[in-house]
Amino acid sequence: MRSKIIEQHKKKLKLNQKQRSIIIGMLLGDGHLETLNNGRTYRLKVEHSIKQKEYVKWLYEQFKDFTHQEPQARIKNLKGKEFLSYGFTTYSIGLFRFYAQQFYVDKKKIMPKIIKKLLDPLSLAIWFMDDGSWKSNKHRTYIIHTLGYTKKELVLVKEVIEQKFGIIVGIHKQYNKWRLYVYSDSAKQFKNLIESYVIPSMKYKLG
Repeated sequence: MRSKIIEQHKKKLKLNQKQRSIIIGMLLGDGHLETLNNGRTYRLKVEHSIKQKEYVKWLYEQFKDFTHQEPQARIKNLKGKEFLSYGFTTYSIGLFRFYAQQFYVDKKKIMPKIIKKLLDPLSLAIWFMDDGSWKSNKHRTYIIHTLGYTKKELVLVKEVIEQKFGIIVGIHKQYNKWRLYVYSDSAKQFKNLIESYVIPSMKYKLG
């Protein structure tokens, strides 16, 4: 009986524009979509360090109609070391299929070819909260730790950020991986663009 009620509830779900932008930002960052039925439906998995508990709780509030379970802590093992994570998983629904088609090829995450259409200030802020940091008072710049993308993919999103927002972005190699950094001349403009979307517990990342 409960499963029937859940299925009826899932059919009524709709994504608003804010939720769409948040999904884009999460998938650019640490968010993950997975399918259990060969791509018919997908579920969104959100997981961060327990240190980002308030951020996860905020994300949960944005999607609480899409899940029946509140965020939970669990112990994870990474390279022989244990750490505490905090996250939640949504229902598996067809609404997420479009995003899976843009962000995945053969189960590997990619930079969407239509990122220019998808990226807006909110999604950029979510991406920054996931993977960004303030370099230092000396360097006075911001970094997005995009270590999972190729240089070609980062060139694409770099051009989008510059064209859409007028923010000058560079690409830097670190440990054979590539990451984005905001030029110091554009740091204030970048901060002004995303600051209103950055939640209180993540303001420290703005420097």
